[in-house]
Amino acid sequence: DTTPPLPESPCVRNCCLDDADVCIGCGRHVDEILRWGAADAGEREDILARAATRRAARPALVFRGPGRA
Repeated sequence: DTTPPLPESPCVRNCCLDDADVCIGCGRHVDEILRWGAADAGEREDILARAATRRAARPALVFRGPGRA
């Protein structure tokens, strides 16, 4: 079989959707997450590119402990 391997999932196990239904961990939209398993290599590459663009455009998240503003 000479079929190249499918791109791996960008999931970083930090799954939490923002108000636009985009995962703050991997940058994929919920529809892309649901589609991933059935997506072929080309579609996965497209999803990865869109997710990378979203992550790059997202401001850095700063987590503060309790009682810190």
